[in-house]
Amino acid sequence: MDGRLAREFVEGTDALVCVVGGDGRVLLANPALQRLTGRSAEELLGRPFWDVWVVPEHRELARDAIERAMATGRAHPQEGDWLTGDGGRRLVSMHNHVLTDDDGRPYAVACVGLDVTDQRRWEAQLSERARTDRLTGIPNRGTFFEELGRRLAPDGSEVCGVLFCDLDGFKVVNDVHGHAVGDAVLVEVATRLRSLIGPDEVVARFGGDEFVVLCPGCDDEDLARLADRVEEQAAAPVPTAAGPLVVGVSVGGAVGHPGDSPDAVIARADRDMYGAKTRQRRRSER
Repeated sequence: MDGRLAREFVEGTDALVCVVGGDGRVLLANPALQRLTGRSAEELLGRPFWDVWVVPEHRELARDAIERAMATGRAHPQEGDWLTGDGGRRLVSMHNHVLTDDDGRPYAVACVGLDVTDQRRWEAQLSERARTDRLTGIPNRGTFFEELGRRLAPDGSEVCGVLFCDLDGFKVVNDVHGHAVGDAVLVEVATRLRSLIGPDEVVARFGGDEFVVLCPGCDDEDLARLADRVEEQAAAPVPTAAGPLVVGVSVGGAVGHPGDSPDAVIARADRDMYGAKTRQRRRSER
């Protein structure tokens, strides 16, 4: 009865079950594995498994894994891409076990593989969503702090500039035209800011109508030049369903050094931004 149950499990499970001999040749391949590879049991048995479902760049690793398992009697769990019958790839999580004969000598490796392609893709999407502002698609506050903290690590070797940008008159846009139009403005501003930065720089939505820009290696002069470009981009009318709208931006900057606290650098940039906003307000009141 136990043998029958084992056969029914191996044949009925959706898991990819196989046994590979010490020379790498397939000794058992269950129906799920046959469906994945598009080959019958007769076409699989006796063939080196690295010639069937192992992707080309991992074939040498597969050979080495079998040799190590035979030499040590241990096989470790791992994940890797497996080839499908139509030439596609599926990410498989492998649980491996070395089989031994009556004298305790390894002679094969049994593997139960689970297709985790969709699960890992979903996990990656969830992770990306957790790090991204839903409205604008740029990094969020938490992601910005993580990156700034990494750049300000005590063992770092360069400064890191931060711009703090606050939109002027945005509350009026929301109050007069509604939140849908306000959201469109935020998305456009995020797009414009992103167009100004290089591959090593980061623009993030800090919250509400506030944006921050991280500039590794930037000193005060570099930040001042970038601030001018930000102000120029923000000053251009934003096309919306309510017609072109103009919002300004107040920009402040601060330069952090290795070992500085991210909170302290952000706070300095924030204070500098409020100073800029106050000066703009005074000029407009004259």
